[in-house]
Amino acid sequence: MQLDDTIAQARADTDGIGAGNPRLIPIRPLAALTANEEEVARQMQVCNACRYCEGFCAVFPAMTRRLSFAKADIHYLANLCHNCGACLHACQYAPPHEFAVAVPQAMAKVRAQTYADYAWPPALGALYHRNGLTVALAAAGGLALFLLLALMLTGRLLHEPLAGNFYAVFPHNLMVAMFGAVFLYAVLALTLGAVRFWRDVTPGASAAGAAGEAAHNALALTYLGGGHGDGCNEADDAFTLARRRFHHLTFYGFMLCLASTSVATVYHYAFGWSAPYALTSLPVILGTVGGIGLLVGPAGLLWLNLRRAPLHGDAAQKTMDRAFIALLLLTSATGLALLIFRDTAAMALLLAVHLGVVMALFLTLPYGKFAHAVYRCAALLKFTIEKRLPSRLALGAD
Repeated sequence: MQLDDTIAQARADTDGIGAGNPRLIPIRPLAALTANEEEVARQMQVCNACRYCEGFCAVFPAMTRRLSFAKADIHYLANLCHNCGACLHACQYAPPHEFAVAVPQAMAKVRAQTYADYAWPPALGALYHRNGLTVALAAAGGLALFLLLALMLTGRLLHEPLAGNFYAVFPHNLMVAMFGAVFLYAVLALTLGAVRFWRDVTPGASAAGAAGEAAHNALALTYLGGGHGDGCNEADDAFTLARRRFHHLTFYGFMLCLASTSVATVYHYAFGWSAPYALTSLPVILGTVGGIGLLVGPAGLLWLNLRRAPLHGDAAQKTMDRAFIALLLLTSATGLALLIFRDTAAMALLLAVHLGVVMALFLTLPYGKFAHAVYRCAALLKFTIEKRLPSRLALGAD
C-alpha cells in the first residue's frame, strides 16, 4: 500500500501542473512539452516511484538519475528504449490499471517525433513522418520509371545479353555521380540530425571505455534481450529472440551489401579490375550473402510488426516502419534478381528498377526508421558516459 500511495502522489503531482500545487515536481523545461512528451514524463514519475523494472534495460537506470524530465531528457530516454516490451508485461500498473503505464508505446510516440524534429531539412522529415509508405514507394517507383524511360529513349531497354556488363547500360562515371550524390546527401542529413540531437542531450565529457561499451551494446543489440537474455515479448508474455535475430540479419545484411560495393570500388580504382565480377569473387559473395540477410531480416521484422500487440508501439508510425521495411525488401529482392538474370536480355530493365529502389532507400534514410539507429547509438553512448559519473541526486543508496 505504501508503494501505491507513493505512486499515486507522484501521479497527483504531475496532474497538478498549473494548479498551484505546492508539491509539484517540475517536469516542464523552458521549452514546452508536447502531449506525448508529457505522457512520457508522467509515466517516468510513476516508474521512478516503483523501480521494479530497473534491471530490464538502460532506460530505467538512466531514469533513476532524474527527478524531473525535461524535453531533452525525454528525447534521450525515448531513443534509449529498444521497445522490447519486457517492462510492459512485468508492470502491475499497465492498462487496464488507472495509472495506464505503457512505456513502450509512450516512448515510441516520442521517438517517432524526434525523427521529424531533428531531420534536415525539417520539411522532408515532417512529410515522411505523415506519409512514410506513400513517399517511399512513390520515390522508388518514380526513380525507377525515370531510369526506364531514359533507357527507352536511348534504345537500350531491350538488348542482346551483355554478359552482366552493367556499364554497357549505365556508364560507370554516370553511376558514380548519381549514387555519390545520393549517398553524400544521406550522410550529410543524418550527420546534421545526429549533431543536433547530441547537443540537446548534453552528454558531458566522455569516459574511458564508454565508447567501446556503447558500440558493443549497439552491435550486439544487448537491450533486445529483455534484461535477462531470453528476448522480447511480442504478442504475449512468451519471450522470443526472433526480433533480435531479424534485426541482426537486417543490419549485417545491409553492411555486407555496403562492403560488397566498397570492395568493388577498390577493385575498380586500385587494381583496375572492372565489373562484371565472377560469381566466386569477393564482391559477389558479399553481395549475395548480404542480399539474403537483407531479404530474410526485413521479412521477419514485417511479420513481427503485423502481429505485435498495440501497446508495444505507436500505431500511427506503422506506415513509416513498413515503408523502410518495404524499401529494404525491394532492394534485396531486385538486387538478387539482377544477379540471377544478369546474363539475360532482362538485365537492363532489372538494373533500372534496382537502381531506382536503392536511390529511394538512401534518399529516405534520414527521415524514416533508419534514423533510430543513429539516435539510439547516440543515446547508448550518453548512457555509458553518464553511468560512469556519480549521481547528482545522492538519494538513499545512491
